[in-house]
Amino acid sequence: MLLRVCCPSSLFHLRPLHLFSSTSKIPFCPSLRRQFRLTPSRSSSFGRMESSPASSSSPTPVTDSAADSLAKDLQNQTLGAVDEGGKVKRKLEDFNWDHSFVKELPGDPRTDVISREVLHACYSKVSPSVQVDDPQLVAWSDSVAELLDLDPKEFERPDFPLMLSGAKPLPGSMPYAQCYGGHQFGMWAGQLGDGRAITLGEVLNSKNERWELQLKGAGRTPYSRFADGLAVLRSSIREFLCSESMHCLGIPTTRALCLLTTGQDVTRDMFYDGNPKEEPGAIVCRVSQSFLRFGSYQLHASRGKEDLDIVRKLADYAIRHHFPHIESMDRSDSLSFKTGDEDDSAVDLTSNKYAAWIVEIAERTATLVARWQGVGFTHGVLNTDNMSILGQTIDYGPFGFLDAFDPSYTPNTTDLPGRRYCFANQPDIGLWNIAQFSKTLAVAQLINQKEANYAMERYGDKFMDEYQAIMSKKLGLSKYNKEVISKLLNNMSVDKVDYTNFFRLLANVKANPNTPENELLKPLKAVLLDIGKERKEAWIKWMRSYIQEVGGGEVSDEERKAIMDSVNPKYILRNYLCQSAIDAAEQGDFSEVNNLIRLMKRPYEEQPGMEKYARLPPAWAYRPGVCMLSCSS
Repeated sequence: MLLRVCCPSSLFHLRPLHLFSSTSKIPFCPSLRRQFRLTPSRSSSFGRMESSPASSSSPTPVTDSAADSLAKDLQNQTLGAVDEGGKVKRKLEDFNWDHSFVKELPGDPRTDVISREVLHACYSKVSPSVQVDDPQLVAWSDSVAELLDLDPKEFERPDFPLMLSGAKPLPGSMPYAQCYGGHQFGMWAGQLGDGRAITLGEVLNSKNERWELQLKGAGRTPYSRFADGLAVLRSSIREFLCSESMHCLGIPTTRALCLLTTGQDVTRDMFYDGNPKEEPGAIVCRVSQSFLRFGSYQLHASRGKEDLDIVRKLADYAIRHHFPHIESMDRSDSLSFKTGDEDDSAVDLTSNKYAAWIVEIAERTATLVARWQGVGFTHGVLNTDNMSILGQTIDYGPFGFLDAFDPSYTPNTTDLPGRRYCFANQPDIGLWNIAQFSKTLAVAQLINQKEANYAMERYGDKFMDEYQAIMSKKLGLSKYNKEVISKLLNNMSVDKVDYTNFFRLLANVKANPNTPENELLKPLKAVLLDIGKERKEAWIKWMRSYIQEVGGGEVSDEERKAIMDSVNPKYILRNYLCQSAIDAAEQGDFSEVNNLIRLMKRPYEEQPGMEKYARLPPAWAYRPGVCMLSCSS
């Protein structure tokens, strides 16, 4: 089946045009060309849909499946101790494992870790093989432990590092590595898979929520190719800190339960320059409701008719376990929408659950990317195998938060030639990736072209709605003002103004139209550095228009500041902060790692005494390996 996947012409440059200054030159040539109109924005409720409770007016016979479900619920309630607040506290041995992924989907019949092409399978069973020498627990997340009903006292167990490194089997686990493919830098890469991540299984908590536990750096799998399946301390620290930091910023993300050192060194050539060195080995226990990616579906669709049924099975699995509200839809919901096609027929999302599913994934992805743009986060490797179907940030490699505002910023040295994944391109890349995922479902005959086009249309609408709302709130505006925001970002780009600190200080501006000219820029003095007379005049002009815009409403300066401070973080995980923690940790001092954990729990609060963590980056922060890293980092 051949499918022409189109994207709206009005989304040819989906990223807001004001992200580029006149001096920015970013070549962006996605292979996907936009060919149809984008209709006016419509609101879809998929991101918020909840299944309605079943009526209890008449008794329901107890079937075998219902009895099984009841037994499982009772098990969830009784396993583990219960504290005074009624919270379940489990030991590692008491985890309530489910293993639906392994039980419901086709697996690899082989259990060895020889690198090979794995056909007709969603996973390969493989046990952790990492070698450890007195592994140590160096950091953990109490909030993730709470998600799992894990008793915090379990972190004190002498054998905790052995179990969470994989060196000692975790009772009840059923480890496997997932099989998937993906587009890397716009080119189809074929089979990829979990080359250094091993999922232990799924834990059901007392709320019947499903959480997958995955060890990153636990050893070789059939997907490791020529690599060793291990991870080093520096990249593990970055992943642990950033996943928890993003969560506290309010951005959907995979989580991290704990960080351990293995006591063994790992050889790495960080810059691919022929100078490998020994680095401390480490393991991160990642946690997510699912680690399914766009590439999990793409690989099977790419292998022809024989594997297309696996695409359907994977889609059914995801909907059943992670999008159950879609299963409960019916035509009475009246979720029918017009598209921008010349054919004026509507897309009825209640008649095809797969169409409803891809639309929700598109909207979740759009919301995620908009929130990245809001805090200045650049993922760095937005390949389709790094795109979560849940709309979460996944796979923290060479990420980076903006310091000086630069739309062309990429934290990935591999991305430098074309800057495909630079900050300003992220909205377009999100759309391109949704297009590839839509094409996959269409090839498997789960959706038609009109439904695929509608999903991309919804991505565009949702992104712009979310982005405009975020930017308006960052500036304390009652409504979106394109001219004010465009001019501001242009000024910030020209003068390389710190993205985070600027918006935090902007909240201190008083909406007084009578403010003398020589005092207008005083609240921004700490970020408007070394600007000449011409640039100062440009900023004064912008400030006048900004004060006029925010001064016309009924919101007081104090109320506006509170609103702005709630979306403009005081603290972000700047790369140089990560590197300072890494440098100390590699010498055996993990105090700075734990300082950052505490700091990033409350990124929007002032936290007196912690102001040094909000300072502009020092000169050494711009050296290779700090401001930019490779894909292996």
